[in-house]
Amino acid sequence: MRATAAARPWPHPRRRRCTRPHLPLRRWRPPSHPSPPSEEPDVRSQAIRWIGGSLLAAVLAGCAAPPANTPQEKTRSIAAGTTPPATGEVLGRSDRFVIYKPEPEDTLRSIAARFLGGEDRYWVIGDFNNISRVETGQPVVVPLKATNPMGVYADRIQTVPILCYHRFGNGGGKMVVSPANFERQLDWLARNDYHVIRLADLAAYLKGEQPLPRRSVVITIDDGYESVYRHALPVLRKHGFPATVFVYTDFIGAGEALSWAQLQELAASGLVDVQAHSKSHRNLIERAAGETDAQYAQGLEAEARAPRELIERRLPVRVRHYAYPFGDANDQVLEALNRQQYQLAVTVNPGGNAFFAQPLMLRRTMIFGDHDLEAFKARLQISRAVGGP
Repeated sequence: MRATAAARPWPHPRRRRCTRPHLPLRRWRPPSHPSPPSEEPDVRSQAIRWIGGSLLAAVLAGCAAPPANTPQEKTRSIAAGTTPPATGEVLGRSDRFVIYKPEPEDTLRSIAARFLGGEDRYWVIGDFNNISRVETGQPVVVPLKATNPMGVYADRIQTVPILCYHRFGNGGGKMVVSPANFERQLDWLARNDYHVIRLADLAAYLKGEQPLPRRSVVITIDDGYESVYRHALPVLRKHGFPATVFVYTDFIGAGEALSWAQLQELAASGLVDVQAHSKSHRNLIERAAGETDAQYAQGLEAEARAPRELIERRLPVRVRHYAYPFGDANDQVLEALNRQQYQLAVTVNPGGNAFFAQPLMLRRTMIFGDHDLEAFKARLQISRAVGGP
């Protein structure tokens, strides 16, 4: 019998926890206007070593100051490609940095379009200079190469929260988030310069190959309820935010589930990535009564292989990401996913993901229907203190 969100116990008491050594976690709540951690002194000194005395003072003042209390540039996740490149003066340049003097019409996006190959790289300049917008005549440093791809600083490390939703609607229990609350949450992310990234972006970050914006967050939605199409997609479109929908394929087309036609439209939106949540939603670490070792192994193989093959056959997507039913996994489950070439997999162990997170045991934080906006903010763990209690 197919499990439903209402019938399934949550969370499962025997969830497998990540056993890889990690840094101590300090209880953390984001302030109303969070300030990114300061840049590493050695990196910044390389950018300004070859600048003259008066320019050096100006650049240091601009880089060290906290973000001005000014309107922030709108966060977008999909490149519009409409911002004209900046045309101001280059005060100094090396193969790693540019010192640029903004003109009155310049924005972070226009400077990124000129020097970084695209306007959506504007966050690189903003994060490095600790600013949300440029000031006319105030020099900014443009890093041409990644300065800290793993997000490690003297006092803290960057972490990326992955949010987990299930259903959307009015009423229906803890697992159901109202459309109004979902919209308020995404509106708040946009207003506060959070960057909603694709789950796939974590792969290069975890390898130390590609930095991510300091306020990065991932949105995921489990099971494949029709309310994703009806309520979540319009809000995602409003902001241009991407999301990953994990479906268990036995559920597709049933009662309250998404149809294949709706999944086609979600995939065609350019915002929603459809990935695997198993075949039947069985708990992968539990055995059925009388199930032999061979039958258990065959069952795990089917739960990993069948959804990947079916989704790839019906939709124009590559399935490389997996959400464990009930968040549970053991060594045999991980081996089955490796054989099917999954690259990332998510649990429901809460918290943010640092550079040392295990790709097949990523942390993910549940968002419930009774969470108000303050509770939502408290679950956005974008950094973790080094040391301390």
